[in-house]
Amino acid sequence: MSELPEGTGDERVDAIVAGLGRLGEVPVSAHVPVFDEAFSELEATLAAVDAVAEPVQGDQ
Repeated sequence: MSELPEGTGDERVDAIVAGLGRLGEVPVSAHVPVFDEAFSELEATLAAVDAVAEPVQGDQ
């Protein structure tokens, strides 16, 4: 397996990526749920960033 980068610059994303380290501890048949969990967490993180970045109507 290739080396993971040192970090992404976002602690939330780094924690999610670090969680993928457990792939080596589970059988290949259990990898899909681990990836699904990471994907869901990344989606939630992006949604939270989008929510902060979008101006609230009337705040212009």
